[in-house]
Amino acid sequence: MVIDMHVHPVLFGQICTEPGQLEFRKKAFGVYKSSAVPMEQVIAVMDHACVDQAVLLGEDYTADMGRPIVSNQQISEIVSAFPDRFVGFASVDPRTDEAADRLKEAFGSMGLQGLKLNLSHLHMNPDDQRLIPLYQICCDFQKPIMFHSGFSWEPDSPSKYGRPILYEDVAVEYPQLRFCLAHLGWPWIDETVMMVLKYRNVYTDTATVFMDSPVNWFDQIFMKNMAPGWLQNNLADKVMYGSNLPRFRQVRTMAGLRKLPIRQDVLNKILGENAAVFLGRKEQRYDD
Repeated sequence: MVIDMHVHPVLFGQICTEPGQLEFRKKAFGVYKSSAVPMEQVIAVMDHACVDQAVLLGEDYTADMGRPIVSNQQISEIVSAFPDRFVGFASVDPRTDEAADRLKEAFGSMGLQGLKLNLSHLHMNPDDQRLIPLYQICCDFQKPIMFHSGFSWEPDSPSKYGRPILYEDVAVEYPQLRFCLAHLGWPWIDETVMMVLKYRNVYTDTATVFMDSPVNWFDQIFMKNMAPGWLQNNLADKVMYGSNLPRFRQVRTMAGLRKLPIRQDVLNKILGENAAVFLGRKEQRYDD
């Protein structure tokens, strides 16, 4: 099964029905020239790229925006309509008093499978005391966290909060908490490599910015920024496929990965097997 771990449903037609909703999302998310996409087209795009499931990420910055960009309820509605194609990740704003209760509700009655946090947008470091209750809830429910990491596209989102090394204390203090440093932590790729090598609970995904084409960019990252053998010999269990839709098309990012000179078993791990472990569907195994 191919799993896209990094999809933002900000343009999904099912949740763009209210007046002004789409324009609010386009401005908040920084996708100014886009339109709503009918759900049948969303599914067709996934099928064309041979993506079986996609993880949908909520976005909640209620404290400064007055409402979520994509709410937990909206994520739940999409997953309920297409349960075989989508997995939902919650988002809560840790600056609000209701954050912990909303996360418990998302994991409980809504059945969402993880938490998305963009600390760059929140202007928070990972050791902020307001995040500790959320980390504990994720541990209690055995749900993973998708952290935005590295460069941030979104308006008013300083990238300094996404440096991978800042998340080391979280990895140490919550060893049972699986989390992903998204976007390969670019441009701090060496820090990301250190984190996923050192800590069993830390993963990364391929939803990185690219300068020209995914084929050239993934070759640059995995074969030049890293030594050619790193991905196959050291990182094969820790890298997950993520497209970063709608910023980048699934069919293009998938093509970039398939062009890498790596073994098929490693590609299979990146495209879905590692995600299954991260999501708690499969047991994590290592050859010690």
